[in-house]
Amino acid sequence: MNRKSLGIHLMNRLSYPQKFSLIGFLFAIPLTLVMYLLISEINSRVDFSQKEIYGNQYLRPLRQLREYIPKLQQLNYQPLNTNLSLPDTRADLEAKMDANFQSLANTDFQLGNILMSSENFNKIYQDWQNFKLRRSQWSLETYDFVYQRLSADINRLSARVGDTSNLILDPDLDTYYLMDATLLKLPEMQKILSDIRLISQKISLRSDVTPEERAELISLGSKLREINQDLAINMEVAFSNNHHGHLRQKLTQDLKSFNLMVEQLTKQLDKTIYQTVSIKSYPYINGSNLALNSSFKLWDKSLNELDFLLQYRIDTFVNRRQFICILVLIILTLVLYIFVSFYRAVMQTVFVLDEASKKMASGNLDHKVILDNRDELGQVVGAFNNIADALVVANQEITVLNDRLKAENMRMSAELEVTRKIQQMLLPKDRELKEIIGLDIAGFMEAAEEVGGDYYDVLQHEGRVKIGIGDVTGHGLESGVLMIMVQTAVRTLLAYNEPDPVRFLSAINSVIYDNVQRMKCDKNASLALLDYQQGMLKLSGQHEEMIVVRCNGSVERFDTIDLGFPIGLDADIAEFVAETIVQLHSGDVVVLYTDGITEAENMDKVLYGLERLIEVVQINWQRTTADIRHAVIDDVRSHIGEQKVFDDITLLVLKQK
Repeated sequence: MNRKSLGIHLMNRLSYPQKFSLIGFLFAIPLTLVMYLLISEINSRVDFSQKEIYGNQYLRPLRQLREYIPKLQQLNYQPLNTNLSLPDTRADLEAKMDANFQSLANTDFQLGNILMSSENFNKIYQDWQNFKLRRSQWSLETYDFVYQRLSADINRLSARVGDTSNLILDPDLDTYYLMDATLLKLPEMQKILSDIRLISQKISLRSDVTPEERAELISLGSKLREINQDLAINMEVAFSNNHHGHLRQKLTQDLKSFNLMVEQLTKQLDKTIYQTVSIKSYPYINGSNLALNSSFKLWDKSLNELDFLLQYRIDTFVNRRQFICILVLIILTLVLYIFVSFYRAVMQTVFVLDEASKKMASGNLDHKVILDNRDELGQVVGAFNNIADALVVANQEITVLNDRLKAENMRMSAELEVTRKIQQMLLPKDRELKEIIGLDIAGFMEAAEEVGGDYYDVLQHEGRVKIGIGDVTGHGLESGVLMIMVQTAVRTLLAYNEPDPVRFLSAINSVIYDNVQRMKCDKNASLALLDYQQGMLKLSGQHEEMIVVRCNGSVERFDTIDLGFPIGLDADIAEFVAETIVQLHSGDVVVLYTDGITEAENMDKVLYGLERLIEVVQINWQRTTADIRHAVIDDVRSHIGEQKVFDDITLLVLKQK
């Protein structure tokens, strides 16, 4: 069976509800898989963007610390420079930083596991606590070192948050360059501006500038100009790729203002290249302060816009997910509606055809199915009506044939009944069996059909007792006729006093073989013959095993496979015929049977078997042959139960008196 045929075969074994359920299941699997992958992708992008928002949330308090630490460092130089005026006192700044650290601690408590930032934060917080405890013991140089280390740790924490919050991996150009500005460019520029301001403050304490300070100012100015240009270019890319268009409107003014301040400061720093030009520190201090304030303002607005874009992206994904779910729900509803409608149409056709077939089965062949279908089901209905018309014609013809068959069956039944009666008439009568000297005999034969193919007979002629049992292959009329032929041949040869078993069986075989050839059938028979005289049995012919239960209860089995050959199978069987002698003693029981007993099946296809037959005979051997016969037949029928009897059942029980 090829794959196509196998598929059709499997589908044909399913009912329509099962078929529709299978189709629906096969439709649902890929749809569910696609939906799962699509929703999973959307959820993944939502989680990605949400993590970026978490990163921004963490960066806000860090930005405050990045602003306050340089101011706190600047306060260390105020006592040395009376011209330096700062708006905040040390106590105010430390209070603000404590509040900021508390806010950062709360944020880290919420997001530390997500952003893996707790270790870095705890280190910064411990350094800050140590700073407050030991600051009175430090020199200005130690202060500067501690401030720089604290700023470096904050920058490392900021970079850590950028890495773990996906900010550094943002896929859109507008949000990516906003992230680049808030996470990298602006913090780096703020550090440079703070360094410029610190160096300028140190210079303001003296009347001259060292070569190292001049070189450092030149380097910081060059680096500041380069980053400022990169920031302007990157932000322009962000503006150009912002599909909403509001990014340019919100940030352009602050960006230009910051770029301009930085450009003015770098121009002033460019003059330090010339050794003859004296450095005036206050313009650098004021310029760096203005640029720092502008950078923090730009940072705040950029981060707010980044949050807005990320939230907008999340809302877009969520709306897309809802749209997909609603769309799929609508499609599923339509598919389900069509599916149910189609199913109802099919089942209506099936129901109508079923009702019509029941009416036809009850004899109403004139019933027609009326169904307004123009699809393939309509063709099925049309074909059904055509079949109904053909059945009407065929029914009329069958009625005529049935009448003929009834007459023929009655004739054949009468003939079979005559044949069955002839078989029963040819069986030995109880009167004849009782006349046998020396033996108590009981026999039983039941055909599987009206006419059986089993044979048994007990004949007595001039003091000789001839006992025969056989089984013609199959059953029915031919087997029954062949059985009658065997019985007639045995009786004829016995009447002519043929004592030799070889000639006896050869003669029977010759007659049966010629008749089988004339009848042109393939029947043959097993046949065993026993000659009894004064307690001695002479057994010849091939049949089932003969069972002998001795008067002490022991069992002997005599195999007949080498004592003969099937009757009617070959023209000459003389060379196969042999004889064996069995001496019987008083109380010995001999059991002959056909395979209808040993091969009787029950509902579980289990055979009755020879061992069970021997067991029943062993239990009942001390009883009369009639009782033994009844015990065996009752046990066989109990084994068969409700199963059909497939073969003729024949049993012959002999007991030495």
